[in-house]
Amino acid sequence: MAESNQESYHVVPFCPAPVRIIKPNKHFLFVAKPAGLLTIPGRREENKDCLITRLQSHHKSKTATVVHRLDMATSGIMVVALSKMAHREISRQFEHRETQKHYIAMVDGIVEKDEGVIDLPMIADWPNRPKQKIDFEQGKKAVTEWKVLERDHENQRTRLKLIPITGRSHQLRLHCFELGHPILGCNLYHKNGSEKKASRLLLHAESLTIKHPKTGEPVTASAPCTFLLD
Repeated sequence: MAESNQESYHVVPFCPAPVRIIKPNKHFLFVAKPAGLLTIPGRREENKDCLITRLQSHHKSKTATVVHRLDMATSGIMVVALSKMAHREISRQFEHRETQKHYIAMVDGIVEKDEGVIDLPMIADWPNRPKQKIDFEQGKKAVTEWKVLERDHENQRTRLKLIPITGRSHQLRLHCFELGHPILGCNLYHKNGSEKKASRLLLHAESLTIKHPKTGEPVTASAPCTFLLD
């Protein structure tokens, strides 16, 4: 999901959790971003700490560049380029939806159906930035496939696998909200106190597949979903 601009307008608390390198490669790196860390620097000097500056401060990844983003509150797997060729090719793959990825989310309430597809067009909700909204007239196509992984009846929550077919800003958050089951810990799209039922946004990018920029062979990396241990 694309990162919003909200983080640029306040001081982001320091995130002590490290960026972990999952699968190093000559041309790119798969890394695990912790929740609470920006992908790129914010506008203020206090918000310069982020995934890409941490990577660039290390001599083995000083050429790292961002090809896609995760929201500050979202954790999980990302890929960064280490050369101009890799940046160009991997960026093209994201633009043309040639990558494959899925997320894990814990949502409020018990989802009755086992799987489904959410096809609801989205547009920026400008008076309420950085929020997005559903708009059938001017919104851009936004599609999310979902599947129930576990129903926790005791705590009235459901673990979902989410596959974004498109990559709109806040797509998974808004689509789950429209499904009637907001993601726990989300302070933008919530109801019935769902934003207070977790100490963080329970959304995690678990798996990502790209084509190797040189060979074209598929390369997959994953990061375990730590909030499921809570």
